[in-house]
Amino acid sequence: MSRGTVPGLASAHPLGELLPGVYLEDPMARGLTAGLDPLLAPVFLTLDCLHAYLDPTLTPPDFLPWLASWLGVELDETMPEDRQRALVAAAGRLHHRHGTAAGLTEYLELLTGATVELQESGGTVWAAVAGADPPGSPTPGLTVTVRVPDPSRVDLDRLRQAVHALRPAHLPYEVVLEQLPAPRSRAHRGLRPPDPSAG
Repeated sequence: MSRGTVPGLASAHPLGELLPGVYLEDPMARGLTAGLDPLLAPVFLTLDCLHAYLDPTLTPPDFLPWLASWLGVELDETMPEDRQRALVAAAGRLHHRHGTAAGLTEYLELLTGATVELQESGGTVWAAVAGADPPGSPTPGLTVTVRVPDPSRVDLDRLRQAVHALRPAHLPYEVVLEQLPAPRSRAHRGLRPPDPSAG
């Protein structure tokens, strides 16, 4: 990554002010250091603002993929910027939840901006009597249902890759895209529109 210069940017630390006393009155020394100030001003500004470059909510958009690479997150450039920032911000927390239902659900919701539901084949039960039937299915499996307003706008292959990378390694899976039902109008819900003449 590189930063461009900012025309007219003043140096926060002019070199001429740091010269020993014997050179402070020397026009040549002052002129030489003044010529270097515009070159060093962007460097000082970047260093002074380094904390902002490392904050996913503040970092410049072109630094976001670089920051994501530090955290092992692969960003999709077609995602809205606010979702990319949210995904990078959550990366540390999601690493601790890798392979869990909660971690997979949160990651997919950040990735798609959709509602995600997981159905696992296994289960646990407590029984006071020995020999109770175990819950779930003996065949391992995971069904990931993603509900979005428009399934045609979701990259299903990318979604499958994400599930493949984050699910428990031994678990077969299936990804299902479903369309969210359109919001019902007031008339369909049996509600009357407000009467403007009512006071």
